[in-house]
Amino acid sequence: MIINFVRGFCMAIADSVPGVSGGTIAFLLGFYDKFIGAFNNILSGNKEQRINAAKFLLKLGAGWIIGFIVCVLILSSIFQSNIYQISSLFLGLIIFAIPVIIMAEKECLKGKYANLIFTIIGIVIVCLITYYNPVSGEGSSINLTQPSIELALYVFVAAIITISAMVLPGISGSTLLLAMGLYLPLLNAVKEVIHLDSSYLLMLCIFALGLIVGIFSVIKIVKHCLDAYRSQTIYLILGLMIGSIYSIIMGATTLEVPQPAMSLSTFHILFFILGGLVLVALEFMKKKMTDDRFV
Repeated sequence: MIINFVRGFCMAIADSVPGVSGGTIAFLLGFYDKFIGAFNNILSGNKEQRINAAKFLLKLGAGWIIGFIVCVLILSSIFQSNIYQISSLFLGLIIFAIPVIIMAEKECLKGKYANLIFTIIGIVIVCLITYYNPVSGEGSSINLTQPSIELALYVFVAAIITISAMVLPGISGSTLLLAMGLYLPLLNAVKEVIHLDSSYLLMLCIFALGLIVGIFSVIKIVKHCLDAYRSQTIYLILGLMIGSIYSIIMGATTLEVPQPAMSLSTFHILFFILGGLVLVALEFMKKKMTDDRFV
């Protein structure tokens, strides 16, 4: 119970801020296949598989919800005021993680270097999304307290796209929400609903419905790719992660009050090293996950 709660909590922290996706954390913690498989079993597994999958996802979901609320209420201000330190930490996490993943997946990567084209594709996808991402402050004009059919459809489709990004290791769904002008409005809506303001509730429910539809739509595709085309998929995931380095460097430009992209002068080496230490902690957690007492 505890370890799955922590897994979800860590995913929520990544999903809540632009830069790294929860899928990346799931991959680093070594339960990405189980995460994808659980959703797949909910859809098409037998009774026992569905029960086990539901238990796993409920524990994971509890951690994610608590982590998300903590981020919304507490950590969001820290990310705003200490973006370069946080970005340096995420850089350390990602850069140190890439060789770890290569070693973990070496059997499906070795000798299949033609699949490096998928790595290039992954890098290009994330860099293009980041490059064409508008300043987040421009999206703050979307008013979620004035529902309309057009806004409901937009929020629903945005949710499907967002959850697809969150499931895949690489770019964060929050980054895509920024690009669609919904990151700040949704963040504010969650804060207001937590404070019992029901005027945002309808749009948040529509967004949640889009998340559910999106995750069960994309899971089938990801599961098939991991089973039938694992080498190509892992090469693509590595590309998404490498591309996210650029996304993290540009993260400061997506704040409510945009800041310059991270440079050598704003790069924090201590936080970069801390990111590496976080990876060591995640690897320790990964080993603990093999102990049934923690599952």
